[in-house]
Amino acid sequence: MDSPLPVADPDEDGLLDAYSRAVSSAAGTAAPAVVHLDVVQRHGQRERRGSGSGFFFTPDGLLLTNSHVVHQGRQIHVATPDDEHYAADIVGDDPDSDLALIRVSAKSSPHLHFARSAALRIGQLAIAIGNPLGFEHTVTAGVVSALGRSLRASTGRLIDDVIQTDAALNPGNSGGPLVNARGAVIGVNTAIIRGAQGICFATASDTAQWVLGQLLQHGRVRRAWIGVAGFTSPLARRIARHHELEQAAGVRVRSVETASPAAAAGLEAGDLIIGYDGEVVTGIDRLQRILNGDRVGRSCELVLLRRGQRVGLTIAAAEQPSR
Repeated sequence: MDSPLPVADPDEDGLLDAYSRAVSSAAGTAAPAVVHLDVVQRHGQRERRGSGSGFFFTPDGLLLTNSHVVHQGRQIHVATPDDEHYAADIVGDDPDSDLALIRVSAKSSPHLHFARSAALRIGQLAIAIGNPLGFEHTVTAGVVSALGRSLRASTGRLIDDVIQTDAALNPGNSGGPLVNARGAVIGVNTAIIRGAQGICFATASDTAQWVLGQLLQHGRVRRAWIGVAGFTSPLARRIARHHELEQAAGVRVRSVETASPAAAAGLEAGDLIIGYDGEVVTGIDRLQRILNGDRVGRSCELVLLRRGQRVGLTIAAAEQPSR
């Protein structure tokens, strides 16, 4: 005797329909603003062709994408969902956040709005739109898996406040939007962990908007620079106790660049930096976070340990040179 067919659960069907409607609606809102990028990049004497994604965030042709997609791009070709084609120029590029701003001559493009990533919650719907592996306008959906992650850019600097999602990403998704159920941008898809499943990352929309403001105003992101090469180094317990320090590490100076703010302040190789402008320095990543654009040209106290002695120096950071 044949087994009876399973009866569909109407509540489950209703939930599935609601989920499907949310994804479909968000994709319908966002997809018309997502473009395919074909890029010829310079690498020394050689040229390399690559591709990625981007999206319009203004109606007059401004697009956001990843820096690694267009960095050192000699030719950037943009194709829209309506099969319109443009040559693009780089307005600003920030490898430290893996974001870049480009412009085309479009006059009335469909464009996306940003949502506040600070308002995100774990488990919230996340939808990625892009052009992975040449398959244009691909939509994948998942959830926000974690918030406040840090991801290291190709420059070595940490990108803070990164969103982790399980919405599937593949090569070619880079630079495309991660959107919420209303089709508003909550992040810019930037990286995957090769060999892992369901671990993908996006630069948060709040970070992206700050970087965009810097790129539009200056053509670059202003960050402070003092001119030291260093590494995170543990602090001996007896030294920490002697100086009544609660931190377990600082930044050991490996070298000091000539004619740099660090050289002018008197830093030396071997010094252990433990504080900057009233903030505790617990490692190289912490020092990089402290060195933001607000400290450019401002005299600050730098606290260090030199041969076991606590020393305070006055230093005025310069703007980080272009990469």
